Amino acid sequence: MAETWLVVGLGNPGPRYELTRHNIGQLVVDELAARRGEAFKQHKANARAAETWLRPGGAKIVLAKPNSFMNVSGGPVAGLAKFYGVEPERVVVVHDELDIPFDTIKLKVGGGHGGHNGVRDVAKALGTADFPRVRVGIGRPSGRQDPADWVLDPFSGAERQNLGVLVGDAADAVEQLIGDGLVAAQQKHHAPRA
Repeated sequence: MAETWLVVGLGNPGPRYELTRHNIGQLVVDELAARRGEAFKQHKANARAAETWLRPGGAKIVLAKPNSFMNVSGGPVAGLAKFYGVEPERVVVVHDELDIPFDTIKLKVGGGHGGHNGVRDVAKALGTADFPRVRVGIGRPSGRQDPADWVLDPFSGAERQNLGVLVGDAADAVEQLIGDGLVAAQQKHHAPRA
């Protein structure tokens, strides 16, 4: 039987935050669900989840969006991992990344949280930082804007023009990570865009 993977899009709940930079992880998980015609349902782990497959006969995937705020994402993620019997090395966390330019995707396993409170809380709840991450670049604000405010702002008009492609590429990166492994996904998605 194929292994189960848990793919979690980090973000904040509610319409106020839906199209903000901090919620790009949830936009990627929405794209993965849409590709498969799946709808999210409430789960007892304080999250919305959809069960699907990478491809027919491939790995089972649980797509999830915590109902909690970003900084306390760990409880729902750990609860889902326990419910589905998924070890941390198969918990893929998709999140925004200030230290990567907008329209850039980077993948890694483990390492520090880089000041990202959602990632920090997930690592604490799972008891390890050794889980795969798909880091979607949102860049840093220009000027003196506080990064904490920047991540909660909606995407700019210029960013929105490229947002669909970025979200699609990040969804592709998740699929390749699960299907072909980390190195293959890094080689494709870390390369400069054509």
